[in-house]
Amino acid sequence: MGHGTPDNMNCAGLLQKLLIVVHIRQIICSSLLFSVPEELEPDTLVGSLSKNFSPPYQLLPHKYLRMDINTGNFYTTELKMDREAICPAEKKAEECVTLYNAIVGPSKDLIQFSVIIEDINDNAPHFENNKIHLGVPEDTTVGTSFLLDTQALDSDTGPNGEVQYHLKGSDGAFGLKIEEDSSLIMLVVERALDRETRDLFQMQLVATDCGVDPLSVSADLIVTVTDVNDNCPAFSSDSPHSVTIPGDSRKNTVVTQVRATDPDLGPNGDIVYSLSPKVSEQVKTLFSLNSLTGSISLTRDLESDNSEELVLKVLASGHHCPPADTQVTISVLPKANQELTIKIGFIAEHQNQTMVLQENQHPTALAVLELEGDSIFKDLFLAIEGEVPFTLSPQNGKYLLSTSKPLDYEMDREHHISVVARVRSAEGSVIVPSRRVVTVLVADINDNAPYFVQPHYELQVEENNQPGMSLLQISASDLDSGENGMVTYRLENYNPTMFSIDSVTGQLSLLVPLDREQQNVHRLTVFARDSGSPPLESMATVSIHVRDQNDNPPVFLTPHFIFFIPENVPTLSQVGKVEVKDPDKGENGTTELYVVNSSAPFVVDNTQGMLRTTRNLDRETEDRYELYLLASDHGQTVALTSTARVTIFVEDINDNQPKVILPGSNSSCLTVSPGTLAGATVGKIYAIDEDSGLNSEITYSATAPELLQNRSPFQIDSRSGNITLSQQLLHTDLGMHHLFIVVRDGGKPVPLYTTVWMNLLVNDSTEPCHLDRVPTWTGTLNLVQTPSMEPICDVETARFSKVILLIGLGMMLVSTCLFVATVICCLKQRSRSLKMNKRAYTEANEIPLRLKDKYYSD
Repeated sequence: MGHGTPDNMNCAGLLQKLLIVVHIRQIICSSLLFSVPEELEPDTLVGSLSKNFSPPYQLLPHKYLRMDINTGNFYTTELKMDREAICPAEKKAEECVTLYNAIVGPSKDLIQFSVIIEDINDNAPHFENNKIHLGVPEDTTVGTSFLLDTQALDSDTGPNGEVQYHLKGSDGAFGLKIEEDSSLIMLVVERALDRETRDLFQMQLVATDCGVDPLSVSADLIVTVTDVNDNCPAFSSDSPHSVTIPGDSRKNTVVTQVRATDPDLGPNGDIVYSLSPKVSEQVKTLFSLNSLTGSISLTRDLESDNSEELVLKVLASGHHCPPADTQVTISVLPKANQELTIKIGFIAEHQNQTMVLQENQHPTALAVLELEGDSIFKDLFLAIEGEVPFTLSPQNGKYLLSTSKPLDYEMDREHHISVVARVRSAEGSVIVPSRRVVTVLVADINDNAPYFVQPHYELQVEENNQPGMSLLQISASDLDSGENGMVTYRLENYNPTMFSIDSVTGQLSLLVPLDREQQNVHRLTVFARDSGSPPLESMATVSIHVRDQNDNPPVFLTPHFIFFIPENVPTLSQVGKVEVKDPDKGENGTTELYVVNSSAPFVVDNTQGMLRTTRNLDRETEDRYELYLLASDHGQTVALTSTARVTIFVEDINDNQPKVILPGSNSSCLTVSPGTLAGATVGKIYAIDEDSGLNSEITYSATAPELLQNRSPFQIDSRSGNITLSQQLLHTDLGMHHLFIVVRDGGKPVPLYTTVWMNLLVNDSTEPCHLDRVPTWTGTLNLVQTPSMEPICDVETARFSKVILLIGLGMMLVSTCLFVATVICCLKQRSRSLKMNKRAYTEANEIPLRLKDKYYSD
């Protein structure tokens, strides 16, 4: 056919339309857009391709989505979508778009669609530093701003990622000012500060996002008000203004101590004491003033037999401040005529005038003191100088010395009790020159258990460590002394082959390599015990978290998987689940499966761990497949792998009807001699079936007009297909006998069949038998169960009508499928050929199938 013929023009027009449809389809594919919020639960419906494409559907492997092969619906998997992890570079962009590929339709078209992962408010803002320290001088002007060198970050996008700030716990002293799109956070002083009133503000800087359900985080904002020299020294109210001393006081005796204060800190609060230049020369030579402490002492011994008063003016000076002043009057009494003595009688255990008392005892009597000797002073009494845990109680002119509270060895191991004689005067009590120092030593008892500097320790150790590895040193202290304070360490009830601790140093060591897959956390209890009697102990806990290494390859459930699948199942049908486990953690334990070194029509769906077919299977072509699967983890340094063998047996279905080998055609004819004996084999029907089992077991049956009238001398064996004489031939049996043979297989539930004519000529002639035309049969029986009464031509015509119907349906889809258009063109050309070749049509309705390799005869 030449160029420009109507047929070519029609095909070209169809192709042009089809290309337009394909182009439109590509536009549809590229514009397919779905959206899904992040962090959805597994098996949540995301969308469907069924509105745009016909089944089957296959989503190319992806870890976040899976697709139903029949409906085109795709769902979330166990691995939740995290927008911030999937699109880290676009975390502040408007959209996070991911592309997916799928194979759709009978023609296995590859399409692409987009999924927008919508942000949800699943990330709270976070500060890089959760403690912010700032120093603000106390003389800072109200309204002054200080830059806070921090910023809260939020991984979400849109309003979910916008951060607002507010301050908590400022008590009105500070406020916030946000500048330049929340990137600069300024702390504003809102009222005057005074370090001497309050030197520390512990506030919280709270960052809150703008999501529907807002999330927030806070950082500790610690503002220290720094000192400036804004205060001057002043004498305190308890600073003495008068004091009385005996006339025979000794050199270096501290007469009194003046006290001044400056609320400023450091050098700003330093105070220097000095005597006023206006004091008399007698005062300057008799007394000295400590410039740092304010203590006034005698510079020489007094030998005064007369009373006198001396006035001292003391100055307190600070940096850049005028000095403060105070006046102290010192009254000197006449010296005593006879020295007084303090006599002591010990009650408690003592040695060399020193008493020893165990700590923690209830108030205990120690000694009896008595003042002996005459004195010019009246109203004498004994008193204890300073603050000590002892008391003197008068009893019949004597004094009982006892403890006022239990003594604590850890607070003070030795006490020196200074007992002095005092005389009451108008100015108060006055010390007379009589003094007795009593020494008390405190004996330690085991009253303190060891205490740990840190009650709980946490550390991480990578598995497969070297044996003998040192982990950390645990430390405990004991306030007691001697053996009571000697600490030893031990582990409680733990496998001694794994961990050990040095009993003296507390060094904790690891004796064997750890295996995270066996145990990922080890919790130890460490006891610290002293050596007292009875011993005291305390405990601390240690949590050892074992970090994962990629030290385990994936492991298949079995080294050899065996699956059975029927032939002719649709593409991407499930063959079987291939289970593989990797005990490692995270990426080290994430596995992928591959079919290796095989052209077998199978692929692994990693989202479900399912082995699937990639094309139709035909048992008659291949009834068994052997392949290997490779499982690989996602280890960072080196990926570990393992393999498993897979055997797939293709199960037979009854998809092949029997094929007749003998006779060669419906027009074949055999001559039978009238003298043939009854029971003799006169012919044979031989057929094969490419199926297996019951589907290939063949039975033969014959039906013909003669059989219906019980007049046929021939019969057929249902198993062998041998045709024999059932009776001796008669004169009436001369002529042509047509046997209509139905060949059935044993398939369930419905067997398949084929038919053939066996033509037998009873004649004495030795000439070859010949038929002018193929016989026909018009019976109405169901050939599945019994031989058909319908002629072969009628059966074939019905079959051909179905083909014509399918062709008509295909023509209705010519605008959407190039394949159907091509088929229509071919069918038109074939229809033309069929009209030109009726003989070919007749041969197409014949049964004979000549298989030379399988042909043989009994």
